[in-house]
Amino acid sequence: MPASVNARKAKRVLLGLIGYPIAHSATPAMQEAAARAAGFEAHYHLIEVEGAGSGDLAAMLDGVRRLGFSGINVTYPYKEAVVPLLDALSPDAAAMGAVNTIVVTDGRLTGHNTDASGFATAYRRLGRRDGDRPVAIIGAGGVGKAIAFALSGSGVQALRLYDIDRGKCEALAQALTGRARIEIATSAAAAAEGAAGIVNGTPLGMAPNREMPVPASVLQPAQWIADSVYHPLWTPLMKAVQSIGATVMSGRELAINQALDAFTLFTGAEASETAMSSAFDAAMAERTGERAA
Repeated sequence: MPASVNARKAKRVLLGLIGYPIAHSATPAMQEAAARAAGFEAHYHLIEVEGAGSGDLAAMLDGVRRLGFSGINVTYPYKEAVVPLLDALSPDAAAMGAVNTIVVTDGRLTGHNTDASGFATAYRRLGRRDGDRPVAIIGAGGVGKAIAFALSGSGVQALRLYDIDRGKCEALAQALTGRARIEIATSAAAAAEGAAGIVNGTPLGMAPNREMPVPASVLQPAQWIADSVYHPLWTPLMKAVQSIGATVMSGRELAINQALDAFTLFTGAEASETAMSSAFDAAMAERTGERAA
């Protein structure tokens, strides 16, 4: 075991999450459970701030730097806003311009994106071979970017993008040059129509919101449909997918897989998937009464 891991095990590891809204987050339970399984203690702190500007984020990140954090996660709506405020970026995070994991090393903040690596793991487990059949991604913000990079690096050759802000789609298409064939759709329904798979990369469906990112009428049983939202686990989209017998990838898969990768970046130790999965499921059962299928 590397000396750095032993050094971290000798003390309490301080971790956190910046975003809004995050009171529902299962990440504290997952990260703290993984630490216990690895033989040390972690405290995971929620830093919930609404409407933070660049100056606010810079101040929070400086606090993270000074207060002994080993690292933090970043979620909606700050995954892109933190990028210019960091000391360094991993190659993948730099390419996509979005960060969900920040590691603190000797006072330096380095941004990574485990949404991308985590979604790639979840997609591989579906056993799909979509090839040149298009996959639709609804939402081209921080998580949508990560999912696009994950899919284009996992054998998907064609992506259809839709966002209410077309400029975000155009920027993402530019970033994906040479990685996949990109089509920018004029509506969410047009993106989803006939696609091999559909991914919700927006906050639509996150409680208390009950909207669908695509009309239920465009969903087909032969498709796989994924949601990045996990609160509730069974969003309106996931319920509609389940009702027609299509392949479901709930937000649980992304939440757990990205957390596994983040834990290793934070601590240098391998995370227990069993411990994280159990912690996620227990947190969801307590907060929403939902259980994984």
